Amino acid sequence: MHPAPAAQPRLAGTHVRWRVVAFLFAFSFLTIVDRVAISAAQGDMARELGISNIAFGFVFGVFALGYAVFQVPAGGAADRFGPRAFLAWIVLMWSLFTGLTGLAAGAAMLIVIRFLFGGAEAGIYPTATIAIYNWVPRRGRGAAQGILFIGSRLGAAFGLSVVSFVMARFGWRVSFWILAGCGLALAAVWYAWFRDRPEEKLGVSPGEIEYIQRDPAPPASGAPAGWSKLLLSPNALLLMFQYFASNFTFFLAFSWLLPYLRSHYHLGAAEAGAYASIPLYFGAFAHWSSGMMVDWIYRRGHWRASRMAPALAGFALGTVSLLAAANMPTVIGAVLCFSLATLGVDLTLSPSWTTCQDVAGPRTGALSGAMNMVGNAGSFISSVTFPWLLALTGSAATYFYLAAGINVLGMLCWLKIRPDRAA
Repeated sequence: MHPAPAAQPRLAGTHVRWRVVAFLFAFSFLTIVDRVAISAAQGDMARELGISNIAFGFVFGVFALGYAVFQVPAGGAADRFGPRAFLAWIVLMWSLFTGLTGLAAGAAMLIVIRFLFGGAEAGIYPTATIAIYNWVPRRGRGAAQGILFIGSRLGAAFGLSVVSFVMARFGWRVSFWILAGCGLALAAVWYAWFRDRPEEKLGVSPGEIEYIQRDPAPPASGAPAGWSKLLLSPNALLLMFQYFASNFTFFLAFSWLLPYLRSHYHLGAAEAGAYASIPLYFGAFAHWSSGMMVDWIYRRGHWRASRMAPALAGFALGTVSLLAAANMPTVIGAVLCFSLATLGVDLTLSPSWTTCQDVAGPRTGALSGAMNMVGNAGSFISSVTFPWLLALTGSAATYFYLAAGINVLGMLCWLKIRPDRAA
């Protein structure tokens, strides 16, 4: 095992790198608000447009399909064009399709828009990960990735609760147009302020640049030549499948949890939205604690354990909590169990993305895009499996048992993943 590099003393200077991370947090927050707003709108949209639950499963799922299909091309484009220009382009395009959602006139049109919306959002996290790779030294990337994904969970909680109130006041169409305007404004500010590397940015002190660039590359870092060798390596394939496992569980929170709670427990829209947002706060805590854990263990010289331990603990907690959720008769019990399952699978995300940076180096965008592609295949399968199993068995328990079994396979993957070896 290659030891982690010894901790380096801090240099005096600016902290622009953390402003970059804060900006990425804002992007992560907004992308998920835009993504889950349709879950808050599902009931009103289904009634107005005449869309059945099974058909709406495909509306939810086709987003994940578009998101998955465009992951690898988007990751490669992010590697080529850099996070400044490509992230601005991504936000411009997803804001366009967010606005078009407000013009949907039927299921077919909505499915097309959601597929394209998913494709437009595909590059957000691979591109953000490249920005972190360029701006944050290895010993701080766990926390940076954790903050990035905290934005996604808080954005989802906001989208499921606050956006529900906005839609009740202004209607679902106007709400999507408001969200589109927010995205366009954020993209413009990002492009004007950000630079791809710290040495290109005015206001970054020489001390901060040295602190970022002095982080030595470990002996095993650096991706091999050739995309096929990179993406078909054992490390890459294991990373992809374990990300499928975490997404299969978590995507329920982005799709069917709110409508299921509302119909199964006979809740009002606002009450269901409040309950459905609770797992997202658990997820936000998971991202913060996991990111800090990754960095803390790494700085003590345990590179592989810094990635593996949080991920194994997360999948174990997710498995136990899903099994418990299958037999909970009350809404509070069910939400609490699924919240713990969300906390568990979200503990795996910071290790997943930092491991992509470990083994892919300058090709982080391509590998993280491939991992996210397979993960979102899991999201798509989850979104269509849940209503199908519910209709087939009359209970959500079968879905929870299936998700628990997939989490066990995710644990097995982490026993074989080697972040200290190039992909």
